[in-house]
Amino acid sequence: MVSRTRKLRGSRTHGRGKKKGRGAGGRGGTGNAGLHKHKFKWMIKYAPDHFGRHGFVRHAQTRETKTMNIEELVARLPALEGQGHAKRAGGTVQVDLTAAGVDKLLGRGRLPVALEITVAEASESAVAKVAEAGGKVVLPASAED
Repeated sequence: MVSRTRKLRGSRTHGRGKKKGRGAGGRGGTGNAGLHKHKFKWMIKYAPDHFGRHGFVRHAQTRETKTMNIEELVARLPALEGQGHAKRAGGTVQVDLTAAGVDKLLGRGRLPVALEITVAEASESAVAKVAEAGGKVVLPASAED
């Protein structure tokens, strides 16, 4: 039995028509050619996620510093006592702002009572106002260096 290739030798197109036998003609182009044109339905059915962005990129996360002004501290003193972050000892009130989730104490407002405040950071004006009222700001050893 003679093979098809052998049988079609001598004919101009070898039984493929004019375009089918040339290059990638039968496929409608090479690779992903035509996915937005003549192969669009194929793409929707078999590769719907081919175009567009997928997933996400985690960029560097920055943490905001939680701050509290002196006036806000005075207003929230009863609530901080109720939560256990502040307690009265003699004539002063000991407040642990680090445990309350505050990173820095700022100096806006007036301080009517003497407070002993433990906090990671404090502005110069806040430290001065607390000292003026008869209290003190306790900073961790690394912040004082």
